Amino acid sequence: MRLRNEIGRAQRSERIKTVFMANVSHALRTPLNAIITDSQKLLDTEETNPKKLNAAMTTINQNGKQLLYFISQLLELSSFDSNMATFTMIEVNLAELMASYRREAQRDAGANVQVVVRSPLSPHAKGMVDTNLMYQLMTHLLHNALAHTQEGTITIDYDQEDKGLRIEVIDTGDGEPQDFQSNFSTLIQGNDSLALFNQRSGLGLSICKSIVEGLHGTIELKSEKGKGTHVTVWIPCKMRDTKKGLVR
Repeated sequence: MRLRNEIGRAQRSERIKTVFMANVSHALRTPLNAIITDSQKLLDTEETNPKKLNAAMTTINQNGKQLLYFISQLLELSSFDSNMATFTMIEVNLAELMASYRREAQRDAGANVQVVVRSPLSPHAKGMVDTNLMYQLMTHLLHNALAHTQEGTITIDYDQEDKGLRIEVIDTGDGEPQDFQSNFSTLIQGNDSLALFNQRSGLGLSICKSIVEGLHGTIELKSEKGKGTHVTVWIPCKMRDTKKGLVR
């Protein structure tokens, strides 16, 4: 059983790498070419109109962030297998952990997007997690939500469920077509569907799925075009002080 699981994990990892490398050239060249083209136009025309100058610089900045994010995914993938080989579980304050993700996401959010955290658990609640994998997981989930939300709210909701930790990332963004999200649970099974996944959302959500599976958890995605996306993650997690200080 263990050997079969390891073979399956290796095969999934290899499929992810294959699709990722097939898209590297396009994903790197597109924002890089845009940066070069737009910056060259500024140099050639010596644009002085404040509005046009601001629009061009905004485009360059956005493409720079996209390029940086993709490079970070490439570097992350290079060490992904070794990170999944062993887990380093430590006890952390869950409210503080989720607040740190909220602050980072809010920093990258647009002016019309608010990132909030909700939970019925005590602010003293603690859980045993691998902080490195949890950071990767939440970073990709929130980055995907930010990419699809120009205005509205992104909510991080967490609670205790079935001897584990349930985390939901809910956005009010543009959503995904039903034919895409309805097959989320099987996207990683074939190269074609994974390629579609990669084109729509980057490799981030594929990495999320592999992280959650490695932790023996589950991940689900519900989305409706124009109405936002709701991702639910559950992972086994030892927790304590979940009701400490709460009024009963």
